[in-house]
Amino acid sequence: MNTSGIERAVAILKHGGLVAFPTETVYGLGADARNPDAIRKLYAAKGRPGHHPVIVHLADAAQLPQWAREVTPLALKLAQQFWPGPLTLILRRQPQVSDALTGGQDTIGLRVPAHPVARTLLSAFGSGIAAPSANRFGHVSATTAAHVREEFGASVELVLDGGQSEVGIESTIVDVTGAQPRLLRPGRISAEEIEQATGVPLAAPDLDAPRAPGTLPAHYAPHTPLKVMEGDLLLELAASLTRQGERVAVLACGTRQPLLPGLTWLAAPPDPRAYAHDLYANLRALDAAGCDVMLVERPPLTAQWTAINDRLGRAAAGCRRP
Repeated sequence: MNTSGIERAVAILKHGGLVAFPTETVYGLGADARNPDAIRKLYAAKGRPGHHPVIVHLADAAQLPQWAREVTPLALKLAQQFWPGPLTLILRRQPQVSDALTGGQDTIGLRVPAHPVARTLLSAFGSGIAAPSANRFGHVSATTAAHVREEFGASVELVLDGGQSEVGIESTIVDVTGAQPRLLRPGRISAEEIEQATGVPLAAPDLDAPRAPGTLPAHYAPHTPLKVMEGDLLLELAASLTRQGERVAVLACGTRQPLLPGLTWLAAPPDPRAYAHDLYANLRALDAAGCDVMLVERPPLTAQWTAINDRLGRAAAGCRRP
């Protein structure tokens, strides 16, 4: 990314505009986190409910006290271990932090991304950038600049192109406001890695847990109705539906593609990191095929696949067939 692109992005942000930029997880749609009007514009562009908080991206951990009034020892351990990287920490917010960022809660999500374009932009901007994923609310996240342009067209003033996102799914979110950390959203950084870094067992979210981005039951959804099922059932259903004249899109874990009319087939990588890297691009490609239904073969139900199964479950809930 050239210097002029970063300078233009900083100017747009300082004037209350929106800039899409790459992170290692997914592309973010950014606004000046200290400008309430810009945050309202961000929510309107995404169609995001006002009670649903956004993550503020920082240039480095030294900026934490500007946004969080209690930087706990757990938070410091995790920041030292995983930042810059795909981890969001939930902390008690400073009093001056806008309700528009937090959904009215007393907590805020903070992250230091690892992508070089994001880091250059944040350093040049000099303050926090609120940046939910660069897609319409509830839809499949964007992992390329082209995805962002498909989603928003000219309504976003600038899209910084940093290639395809390395991780491909959103950050792990951990609530560190209490004595025991709580995992609110799984991601590339696993629960086991969090526990090893802190020396404290992770708790599951409960009714008192803060609301966090990407944790609604229905999220990450394509427009095509999506079902997740075991491989043998998927093949049976695909055959039945195509016999009825329906067009079927399939995201499979293997390469055993049946010879059926009206079938669009993609084979996902067998490795969980590679699967995550390609997941949203694959869902978008199948969504664009114009099929009547999308069938996804259920990945293994092991710890390495937790974040992927989380995204697929929410995607299926977000686009049930009428």
